[in-house]
Amino acid sequence: MSHDLTADPPADLSAAVDAAARVLADAADVTLLAHVNPDADALGSALALGLVLHRRGARVRVSFGAPEEVPETLRGLDAAGLLVPAAEVPAAPPLLVALDTASVDRLGPLGDRVATAGQVVVLDHHVSNPGFGTVNVVDARAEATTLVVLRVLDAMGVELDEPVARCLYAGLVTDTRSFRHAGAAAHRVAARLIEAGVDPDAVVRPLMDAHPFGYLAMVAKVLARAELDRAAAGGRGLVHAVVTREDSAGLRPEEVESVVDLVRTTAEAEVAAVLKELRPGTWSVSLRAVRAVDVGRVAQLLGGGGHRLAAGFTAGGPAEAVVADIKAALAGVAG
Repeated sequence: MSHDLTADPPADLSAAVDAAARVLADAADVTLLAHVNPDADALGSALALGLVLHRRGARVRVSFGAPEEVPETLRGLDAAGLLVPAAEVPAAPPLLVALDTASVDRLGPLGDRVATAGQVVVLDHHVSNPGFGTVNVVDARAEATTLVVLRVLDAMGVELDEPVARCLYAGLVTDTRSFRHAGAAAHRVAARLIEAGVDPDAVVRPLMDAHPFGYLAMVAKVLARAELDRAAAGGRGLVHAVVTREDSAGLRPEEVESVVDLVRTTAEAEVAAVLKELRPGTWSVSLRAVRAVDVGRVAQLLGGGGHRLAAGFTAGGPAEAVVADIKAALAGVAG
């Protein structure tokens, strides 16, 4: 289900937006953190805001706790070279901005900086976010965190140009599944970003439509093993697939992450799950739903989190046991 945002945030959020804008406008040293395994919304949000603050003369660094390398598909968003390794993040940053991060745990090894930072600004759109900052702008109606960042930039009086708009567009187009889950206001924002100079095809192709040739062989093996359980999820159906480390050898994490978008096209299943092997016996699980099941609740039951139609968690043990746990959680949520 998409959410149509009003042109202006509600009064309670407006106060938080204004507070964040004041803190950021006066900042001289800013550390912006995305969640571990950052996607285009997390890193696009951080880089858009970071670029604006960098141009205003602040010392800016953008980082994330894991993995060590920046996802290749997202490197082109860093127009000013603001990305730094996690090891270069100060132990006690004067101002920390956490973006698209629903909890401190999602910052991974950099989560301890929340307690040591002088101030913490949280910009996010996850409904489960408890508001762990000194200033919290959390809008669960927003389809992407980049929309939250744009509101703050507007409050700061920033005029968008192509490099900033490109970062915002990257997060918006990916988190809305190419605007399938976008309301009217999000479409209007997309038009505004295009008017600022964004070339949609140039942004989208490396993010969603370009894979190395080896990806085809991996997909062929994984999809051949996929299984459909029509009785799961209260009779709405579950399709699941497993990507082993052997399957994904030599491929980027982006290729592995994209498998769920193929599995979820199964017409007979409301819910799709993809288990991705991180190391022997440990799995990162992606959950997706069409419209009727809240997989965010499912993920929370299994130690993770996310949104109503897109969520995930990490689990240990045999893949068969993880799938059994998913089915049990689905029975509780969708039964």
